Amino acid sequence: MEKLFKLKQHNTNVRTEVMAGITTFMAMAYILAVNPSILSVAGMDAAGVFVATALASCLGCLFMAFFANMPFGLAPGMGLNAYFAYTVVLGMGYSWQTALMAVFAEGIIFIVLSLTNVREAIFNSIPLTLKRAISVGIGLFIALIGLLNANIVVKNESTAVSMQAFSAETFHTEGICAILAIIGVVITAILMIRNVKGGILWGILITWGLGIVCQLTGLYTVDPGNGWYSLLPDFSNGFQLGAIRNVAFHLSLDGIHPLEFIGVVFAFLFVDLFDTLGTLIGVASKADMLDEEGHLPRIKGALMADAVATTAGAVLGTSTTTTYAESATGVSAGGRTGLTALTIGILFALSVFLSPIFLAIPSFATAPALIMVGFYMMGSVLRIPFEDMAEAIPAYVCMIAMPFFYSISDGIFLGVIAYVVLNVAAGEEKRKRVSPLMFALAVIFLLKYIFVR
Repeated sequence: MEKLFKLKQHNTNVRTEVMAGITTFMAMAYILAVNPSILSVAGMDAAGVFVATALASCLGCLFMAFFANMPFGLAPGMGLNAYFAYTVVLGMGYSWQTALMAVFAEGIIFIVLSLTNVREAIFNSIPLTLKRAISVGIGLFIALIGLLNANIVVKNESTAVSMQAFSAETFHTEGICAILAIIGVVITAILMIRNVKGGILWGILITWGLGIVCQLTGLYTVDPGNGWYSLLPDFSNGFQLGAIRNVAFHLSLDGIHPLEFIGVVFAFLFVDLFDTLGTLIGVASKADMLDEEGHLPRIKGALMADAVATTAGAVLGTSTTTTYAESATGVSAGGRTGLTALTIGILFALSVFLSPIFLAIPSFATAPALIMVGFYMMGSVLRIPFEDMAEAIPAYVCMIAMPFFYSISDGIFLGVIAYVVLNVAAGEEKRKRVSPLMFALAVIFLLKYIFVR
């Protein structure tokens, strides 16, 4: 392990890396349940998508471990899977086989861009202040995901969102889940304050255990028809490994309109590119992996891992595979090398055989991990120079856009646009901060909002 991952050089050890990998996996495991649900809307076989999701995630993590020696987990991306199902298939009328071909084409383009240093150049062109803001924005974004997953924050017609009302009608479903998540946050916080190793992971497991107790005592009501499933593993359906044949190797170009198809490919490409860059910047910043100039050593390997995983995932039968912001949970637990990613990959592989166990982990149990990691990532805000308005205002735009627009990539787009516009308008001295590539990115992002839905 020392030879493969240089653990001593990164001030870590096998136990810490493995615990970090388990923690990240537990925070990411929800994709094993969510992705089949979303892609089945497009007509894909849910059992096949489950196996494809697990295998694509495993391969992506292995690529990250050995290409880049970094502690990041990869899996089919949220948002990208919804775009795949609801926009490309249901909205534009393409078959899911053609949508998979678009994802495959996107992956090939990414591989070429990674080989030609384009993605690395974009990463390095983003100012350090924006990189720190991206870290904070991702922290707010994943904290919001946790709050929503746990039903602590709910939709409200009069105020858009509000805190869970805890009414008698919903107490035994979303109400008790919100209470358990809040208890989980308190438990996780105490474990972190007391410096308990693997505190975030223990928080997930303890919260899940409390949920099982609530189910057995009748405080939590199982109601599958409305999305409230049993918290106990169900092995009655066995393991459907052969179902992958229903989705793998089904790429097709039938019935495509060339210009529209190119638009679909570049929509996938754009969102995936900047979601990945944003995640790498944010999580690497939290782990102090960036050098003095804000560059990430070995980024080429990380970007290549992401690109190859996307291509492999499309062949296996799933939407775009990308680097996960939830990797911050493992980084917060001490993960610093590819051994963390290797552990995540192994667990995704095992999940194919232990799917009833992993699918039983409820979202309210992983919510405390996401919420507390959001707290961890807020620390980067202290390193933003608020006395320099031309630096601070774009950072502010970037930070608030991610949670409010529910998009890492939109946060980056608007942060870059604001940075270029404000610094160009602020006078000759500040105008020098804007590199030609940053200016070009701002123009591209503006055109994206004008012409691409």
